[in-house]
Formats: sequence, structure tokens, C-alpha cells
Amino acid sequence: MKQILIFVLFAALLCWIMFSPIYKHVFIVRQAVLQQEVDYLLEIGASGNYGYISEQMQEQSRQRLARFGMRADDIAFELAATSGLAASDPNAPLIRGTGISLTISYPYENLFEIDRLIGLTPPMPDERMRAFGMKMSEYVP
Repeated sequence: MKQILIFVLFAALLCWIMFSPIYKHVFIVRQAVLQQEVDYLLEIGASGNYGYISEQMQEQSRQRLARFGMRADDIAFELAATSGLAASDPNAPLIRGTGISLTISYPYENLFEIDRLIGLTPPMPDERMRAFGMKMSEYVP
């Protein structure tokens, strides 16, 4: 009985050691891709040509992120401006000096379930990884 218990514990530990780095790598890549997308959208949206991040830009961003294996429907955008105005309205771009902040979030998708084998509690199903950025608008009417 003691040998069976040791075998089961050893097998669980071996599985965790073998597969945990793979899931961590997926998490790290997704986080990096989200942050890169935030930086890109802010660079384009806050440029002198736009002064906003439209729904169309957000949809294009969803499609780019979907190419990395993310589900487009699960990607959420939170957009705000320091002036309190809408930062996604192409008809009213934010003028120079107004801050545009963008947060993109995506669910963890049970990436850390394997951590249960060693007693770690994975994130809750409704928790999301987030990437945040802020940039001042350069749009001049």
C-alpha cells in the first residue's frame, strides 16, 4: 500500500514537472501578445491622425489576437480618456494632451489547473489576465 501511494505521488509530481512549463509558456506568450497589442493600439490611436481607438480598430485587434490562438469573443477592451470623453468616437477625436488608457483582458482558460497536483490554487474561472497602457493623444484639429 505504501509503495502504491509513493508511486501515485511520484507520478503526479512527474506529470506536473513535465507539463507545467508548457502551460506557463502559453501564459507568458499570451501576456506578452496582449501587452504588445495594447502598445500598438495606443501608438496608432493616439497618433496625430486619429486621436481615438474606434470599434473597427478593436475588431482588427481581435482578429490579430485570434491568430495567436485566442478566442476573439473572449477578448475585452476597456477604453477611457483622462478628460472623461469617449475615447472611441471617430467623430470627436481627443485633442493633444488628453490621455487615452486602454486595458485588454482575456480569461486564463484553465491554464493553471495542473498546479492543483502540487496543492496550488489556480485562478478562478472568471479571472482574466490583463495588459494596460496609457498614452497622450497627439491629435491636433
